[in-house]
Amino acid sequence: MPMTKLEAQLAELGQPKYRAGQIFSWLHEKNVDDFNQMSNLSLAFRTLLCENFYIPALKIEKRLASKVDFAVKYLYRLFDGEAVESVLLKYKHGYSLCVSTQAGCKMGCDFCATGKGGFVRNLSPAEMLLQIEQAQKDNNIRISNVVLMGMGEPLDNLDNVLTFLEILTHEKGLNIGMRHISVSTCGLADKILWLAEQKPQFTLSVSLHAPNDDIRTPMMPVNKKWNVDTLLRACKTYIAKTNRRISFEYAMIDGVNDSTACAKELSQKLKGMLCHVNLIPVNPVGGTGYGASGKQRLSDFMNVLEKNGIQVTVRRTLGADIQASCGQLRNADRGEPIDMRQSGRDLL
Repeated sequence: MPMTKLEAQLAELGQPKYRAGQIFSWLHEKNVDDFNQMSNLSLAFRTLLCENFYIPALKIEKRLASKVDFAVKYLYRLFDGEAVESVLLKYKHGYSLCVSTQAGCKMGCDFCATGKGGFVRNLSPAEMLLQIEQAQKDNNIRISNVVLMGMGEPLDNLDNVLTFLEILTHEKGLNIGMRHISVSTCGLADKILWLAEQKPQFTLSVSLHAPNDDIRTPMMPVNKKWNVDTLLRACKTYIAKTNRRISFEYAMIDGVNDSTACAKELSQKLKGMLCHVNLIPVNPVGGTGYGASGKQRLSDFMNVLEKNGIQVTVRRTLGADIQASCGQLRNADRGEPIDMRQSGRDLL
């Protein structure tokens, strides 16, 4: 629960407002998972809490640590037997965790292993928070950056995501600033327009992956509802309303979207926008024939964007030896073999 809801719930039980702050601190600063560990609360009050509330749990089912770089992949078991993934990465600025927002995904992007495993349900705010808290406990660290780029489409679970962010950024919670949070979407233009009115301070990342409908629609079914031009109009509105830069994710796929013509078209589509393009060396995708663009093609594509005034970087690949891309461990957990080619992007 966010603080305001917790205060209201306790008020109904005849408890003063400050009790909510005590509980919130125990849960999110000290990460206790039992009311009886809250030692500054009276026994009577702890009993009252046990009778009216519960603290959810998340079990680490599998942990894979990279031998190449500091990357740790987690498979978490949820209360109903479902499984989700997260990835912990270490950068110069600190630790980042890629968080899942759904068990599975509805979007069905052709290059993503998560969509191939199907959609089951949305994650609760607690199930998102627990991914962070478990990773912190497991490594005895503090996570400073959070990216919602794991399993699922965050804007398809928007109410729970916003509650999660409210708790995550609270001063008595994990207290991670909005400027250290990125929220990804495959292009739900209506939700982008709604967010524009709220003026959020997190970074919005849009998975674009193509400059036109002919290329994007076969890869990303969402493009049938909100095509490239519609999506980019929503992004321009978002930028104008929030004055926040958008990051466009672009998975480089050999012979599909990596030509010089694609780079030029993309440059024209993004010209004048407050944006950044993140080129992603794609993992080859089993079953589709997709392969990674070569280094020269990647360099040529980047040069075209830069010459046209588009800010661009190439995403550093981390965790390749531990299946650090979306959905691979979950699919294996569901009885499908792990294929190192079965994903279209690294999580960070």
